[in-house]
Amino acid sequence: MGTGGKLCHSGLTAQDSEQQSDMNFISDNQAGAHPAVLEAIADATSGLAEGYGEDGLTAAAESAVRDVFQTDCAVFFVTTGTAANALAMSALCPPWGAIYCHEGAHILNDEKAAAELYTGGARMVGVAGEGGKPDAALMRSHMEIATVHGVHNAKPGAISLSNVTESGTVYSPEEIASYGQLADEFQLNLHMDGARFANAVAASGVSPADITWRAGVDCLSFGLTKNGGIAAEAVVMFNTNLAEDFAYRRKRAGHLWSKQRFLAAQWLALLENELWLGNARQANAMARELATGFAAHDAIRLPWSVDANELFPVIPEALRGQLREAGLVFYDWPQKADMTRFVTHFGTDPAEIARALEVIAASQ
Repeated sequence: MGTGGKLCHSGLTAQDSEQQSDMNFISDNQAGAHPAVLEAIADATSGLAEGYGEDGLTAAAESAVRDVFQTDCAVFFVTTGTAANALAMSALCPPWGAIYCHEGAHILNDEKAAAELYTGGARMVGVAGEGGKPDAALMRSHMEIATVHGVHNAKPGAISLSNVTESGTVYSPEEIASYGQLADEFQLNLHMDGARFANAVAASGVSPADITWRAGVDCLSFGLTKNGGIAAEAVVMFNTNLAEDFAYRRKRAGHLWSKQRFLAAQWLALLENELWLGNARQANAMARELATGFAAHDAIRLPWSVDANELFPVIPEALRGQLREAGLVFYDWPQKADMTRFVTHFGTDPAEIARALEVIAASQ
């Protein structure tokens, strides 16, 4: 696999992590593709089709995405979440602008300087806040200072929210709308990083439209790779004025596939009969089950609500060692002392959760 002896956050080597796959809660990125996705890709290989997104499957997939959001929107398929976020930022924020996000946001901490590169130099500004949600008052303060300072500071250009957040929490429509109002006040664009958007929709119990464009979101990075796809990412522009020339941005970035029908086929398979939401509900349900075991343990604390498919239990070091010796595989999370991360996915087996709960209950 080419992983060698590289260490994972879990303290195991990557090879050890792969071999010790029972009760593996490292990441939903480690899950395979849903069988329906593989079948759709196989079906798409039959016959000839126009290249570069001019095929019928791409047109059908774009239409299916619009149906999900119950509105006209511009849809651009890409193959990585980093590309979706960085390309979105290139359209939403000028090179002299500032992008405000939570201080723990993936776009700030886990995508190198992709947003800065694609925007041509925009500044990322991390804002503190509880539960992975940037404090709106503090964000306003940053913007006001930048505005007063005029040309000597980066001009406020965009807000980016992660839903699900990097703390595993989910925004309500009302919370998103409050950032939307802030964006309107300062004439900014509001972006949502939806790498786990399916989990957010499933957890919130509202429609995809309610937690995006109806709440003021201008652009969504819509990801299904963590939810049964292989390279299933998209930039969805609800503010279609921002989509002008975006096709050129995607091409320049190398994300216009010549055989795009194989990307489109994945979207059609996952959106059909709401498979994408069924997958997310399964992942979320497994996380809630796992949370019961942590919540019942006297030495373990869950600092945030478990809204979707990520858990961040605070576990003392000695106890972490016991859990790993018993077969649990997970990250040590650097955000707080003794914090860990557990992630479930659409393929997480209830029997795997049951064994994990037994291990947790038996630990001291």
